[in-house]
Formats: sequence, structure tokens, C-alpha cells
Amino acid sequence: MIQKLYDSENKIMEILWDNEPVSAKQLSLIAAQKIGWNKNTTYTVIRKLENKGFIKREDPGFICTSLVSRTSIQKEEAKSLLSKVFNGSRKALFSALLEDEKLTDDEVREIKDLIENR
Repeated sequence: MIQKLYDSENKIMEILWDNEPVSAKQLSLIAAQKIGWNKNTTYTVIRKLENKGFIKREDPGFICTSLVSRTSIQKEEAKSLLSKVFNGSRKALFSALLEDEKLTDDEVREIKDLIENR
């Protein structure tokens, strides 16, 4: 099981996944622009992610790359949500997601295909 990502860590991972490989300096510039963080905040979160094994930084230039995929994090978060909020019931999760949401015919077809081909 992958360790939990806190919201601040997830924000940096999203930026990293969209831009990797990227220097820590560039990550801090993007974080400043997108979420208003200062350099010290970004560097602190980068160090936490590195210590947890989510990213690696290499010289020269403190180039950051991810060690976990976006998909693997999404799957872990979905499992956690399913367990914590819906007591493991996929039916309850899907009902909650679809209750107030109007789906297009294409979306309905795609969801059916996902279910039938699992």
C-alpha cells in the first residue's frame, strides 16, 4: 500500500506529473503561479515527498522525477474513499456519484464498457 498523500503533497505531485522531469526551482515557480506558494513552502513539501519515497531529486540542478504514478495514487485514494466513506460498497459510491449528475450517452456507454470488460 502506498503512503497517504496530504493535500499539499498532492498539489506538488500534480505539478510534477504534468512537467517532469523538472527542477525544484521550476517546481517552486509553477507552485507560486498556480497556488500562490512561496519557495520555502514548496521546498519543504518536496523534501517530505522525497523522504516518503514519492519523488527523487538528482544533481545537477535538483531535477525532480516521480517514483509513483498518478494512476497508482488515484487507485489508492479511490480505495480509501470507498472503505472510509462507503463502507466498501461500490454500489453506494456509484449511486452517490451519479445521483445528481446527468451523463451523456457516450459517458453511459463508456461506463458500461468499463463494467463489462473488467
